[in-house]
Amino acid sequence: MAGRICWGAALAFLLIALLPISNARNHRLSLKGEQRRYFSVTTFGFLVGGELNVEVEALSFAPSTNRVGFSLTRTPTDSVNPYPDGRIEGCPLDEVKEDMYVLTLALDTSENRGLVLRCNRNFSDLPVSHQENWRPQPRTVRQTSAVQQLFRARRDSNTQPTTTAVPTTPKPVATAAPSATSVGRCATTSLPVHKDTVDGVTVYSFQFGVSIDKEAHEGLYSLYFHNCLVSSLGFLNNSANLSVSISERNEGSFLSAGEIPLPQVYFLMAVVFFAVGCYWIYLLRQRRQEAYKIHFLMGLLVFVKSCSLLLHGINYHFISKDGSPIEAWAVLFYITHLLKGALLFITIVLIGTGWAFIKHILSDKDKKIFMIVIPLQLLANVAQIIMEESEEGESQHTTWREVFILVDLLCCGAILFPVVWSIRHLQEASQTDGKAAINLEKLKLFRHFYVMIVCYIYFTRIIVFLLKITVPFRYEWLDELFREGATLIFFVLTGYKFRPTQSNPYFRLSQDDQEEMEEVLTQTGLTENVSKTLRNRDIHDEKGLTATKRESSHEYD
Repeated sequence: MAGRICWGAALAFLLIALLPISNARNHRLSLKGEQRRYFSVTTFGFLVGGELNVEVEALSFAPSTNRVGFSLTRTPTDSVNPYPDGRIEGCPLDEVKEDMYVLTLALDTSENRGLVLRCNRNFSDLPVSHQENWRPQPRTVRQTSAVQQLFRARRDSNTQPTTTAVPTTPKPVATAAPSATSVGRCATTSLPVHKDTVDGVTVYSFQFGVSIDKEAHEGLYSLYFHNCLVSSLGFLNNSANLSVSISERNEGSFLSAGEIPLPQVYFLMAVVFFAVGCYWIYLLRQRRQEAYKIHFLMGLLVFVKSCSLLLHGINYHFISKDGSPIEAWAVLFYITHLLKGALLFITIVLIGTGWAFIKHILSDKDKKIFMIVIPLQLLANVAQIIMEESEEGESQHTTWREVFILVDLLCCGAILFPVVWSIRHLQEASQTDGKAAINLEKLKLFRHFYVMIVCYIYFTRIIVFLLKITVPFRYEWLDELFREGATLIFFVLTGYKFRPTQSNPYFRLSQDDQEEMEEVLTQTGLTENVSKTLRNRDIHDEKGLTATKRESSHEYD
């Protein structure tokens, strides 16, 4: 079992090391043969002074009469979806509802009007800008890391060839005359589009930007891509190729409005967890004789958690400052995040089975739980990492998000089985043997632990999710604060319940087992000497323990 778990962990670490690190708030999305009728490209919370810049370097589609474009919507929270699945009637690019905050940018290929902007009265004064001298850059100019090139080459080799080509050195020709000014209003502006033909395929490129100049325009903005011909006719052979670069920033930070306080939150929680870990080590040093291996494992978990939070804060700090993370810090964070997740579930399962407290060998059922929980937890962490590093507009982003939610719920359900088995065993033992009082205390302890696990899962998975979709966009950092706070409370309560002390029912169990063994052995004359030997050994141990207690209380001379 240990060998398989080690192999799984090694593969997970290798995947993290080779995983291409995304450019965070400077996005680059490349799609080939895209057949979805619409999808979200990016979501970002803007404050006053925020800017959105979109550069569509290559857009081609078949058939040529297809209706494609973008829409920019504003919502107060992340829970509001302006385009729910299966409820879109017609093409969102042709009409704009007055009850929404929406700006549409439709590519008009029939009348050569360029990029036509439409908006309702809510966005009629939204500043839309365009760089008059902008030209699409050759794709060879952009720098990519070796790891990103490797993964991109593999992904391209696995992609079926399409009839639509993407130019490497486009020769732009304007289809609409540039406006006299680079900044206009949504109600009166159409933007120029550069057109090029490569191998008989028409490729379009254009650029636009949006500025938040007043508080009335603050909010959570989402950029969508629409393929209206697929939406209306449902042709499965219709596809679009898209290469787009997006830059988002607020004044003084590249983070979304709800993420700006996150570096400070992570740094603060890292210090708190480190202080808790130091106190736990101090407690173990004071009670060395009562400490078990599981206590040191619990201390290791707290320090790994602190290190993970510290690296997470550093990662967000560089994203806030430069718009992209430093790959070394990002990889270190993902490794510690993976270790933290595995250690957390291992510790919970070991405590639930009573390992090192009442038994030193895991049963077959316990081993099966480990064989299920540990690989699932590794898969959940890897899915979360891939989800965070993939672009929101990629189809794999949604797939890995669903995988993460499913696997995480399976892990949370599986760790409850050892606790339930222990509770059932204690209930049966309290009715059959003569240690009813001790077993009832242990039963009460395990019931408390079961309730703690259920509350921890419920709060960190469900309550935090509800908090995320209900709070205003600028307070999205509260869900991370509450998640880490709930984790801290769970760690502290678990440490208090299973702290190394003789008042713990586990220690009383071992003493009662020795007394019961002595009573059984002294029932016959043949084993009387064995009984005396055990009794003398217990007396010697009790004297040593008493001496230790007196030394600690300064009463022994």
